[in-house]
Amino acid sequence: MEPFWPRRSPHFLACRRAVRGWTGPAVIGLSGGADSLALVAAAAAERLDVTALVVDHGLQEGSAQVARRAAQQARNFGVPAEIATIQITHTGKGTEADARQARYAALFDHAGPDRDVWTAHTADDQAETLLLGALRGNPAGMSPRAGRLVRPLLHVRRADTAGACAELGVAPWQDPMNKDERYRRVALRTRVIPLLEEIVGGEVVPALAGTADRIAQAAAQLQRITPATSTDSGALDCAELAALAPVVRRAVLAEWVVEKRGEVKGAHLAAIEALVTNWRGQGAVQLGGGARVARRDGKLVFV
Repeated sequence: MEPFWPRRSPHFLACRRAVRGWTGPAVIGLSGGADSLALVAAAAAERLDVTALVVDHGLQEGSAQVARRAAQQARNFGVPAEIATIQITHTGKGTEADARQARYAALFDHAGPDRDVWTAHTADDQAETLLLGALRGNPAGMSPRAGRLVRPLLHVRRADTAGACAELGVAPWQDPMNKDERYRRVALRTRVIPLLEEIVGGEVVPALAGTADRIAQAAAQLQRITPATSTDSGALDCAELAALAPVVRRAVLAEWVVEKRGEVKGAHLAAIEALVTNWRGQGAVQLGGGARVARRDGKLVFV
């Protein structure tokens, strides 16, 4: 049976327009929340070649029921959906980071070599990413495409995804973790961004997200011009790093640490760079969680 798409739906239209520039085949990571439901529905309405995968981490009571409901909602849109139940390997990066790593591994494994993976990050997520990175001393942004990872809704507001679900008559899952201010991203969303809007007298997400977009574009450009400095063992050659322009060197170091650890703080990045540019036999740089970066035989290594 063909799904019913509302005739008057400005929020849903914003989501549909966002996916029109992308072509499948793709696997959409579906949580059951408003963002991912709107993405699945928009792709279905545009008749794109997509399927949905609901990843059940088993971290919350009733997660299996949430996963089954989300999968059925996708099927109601005419999108094939499956559920992957996974176990998280704790690496010391924190539960949130470990869950994210396991989720992406499941999505790419399900997609195989011939399909992209779509996630439902919005402009609001982009703004929060910028602030989180800035607080760590390394402002960051997400790209609409990073390899086979695609974020079609990166320029769509969270209000549009929630509005789209209302227009479609579907009830998204409300993740209780999204109200837990012990998580920095949640605290930024519920306390810091509203305060910034009060201070400036208007919305701040578009400006923050735009800045994050430009940072992501600059990082991608730097990656294209950065010479290979990594050895077969994954270490970085200090002599090659020292020959790079400072901005390029810091970009290389940041990407290397993020790949290994999931995040990097500005103080850590400065100390790691000093192992290259101001080497005096100093000890390893402590990153937390037991991880350290050391200089050994002219190379940077994780120990």
